[in-house]
Amino acid sequence: METTRRYLRVDRSGIAFVRFVLEGYDGIAVLTTLDAARGDVMLCIAPGCEDEVDEVLNDLKAGMMIEEADGEDGK
Repeated sequence: METTRRYLRVDRSGIAFVRFVLEGYDGIAVLTTLDAARGDVMLCIAPGCEDEVDEVLNDLKAGMMIEEADGEDGK
């Protein structure tokens, strides 16, 4: 099984916060910053952890801007 990649646009001031929250869940996902100025990030989600990542992101969306983006260029 392979990791699932999701591309997001996050409030750029919150990129580190989202990364630290995901790190607190020990291995469910790894966040890579693609374009810090625009807030474009990629999540590599461990197999079987997609639902848990969705729950975490939905909780975080209550306090900050997080939206889906298309592909590596965030467009």
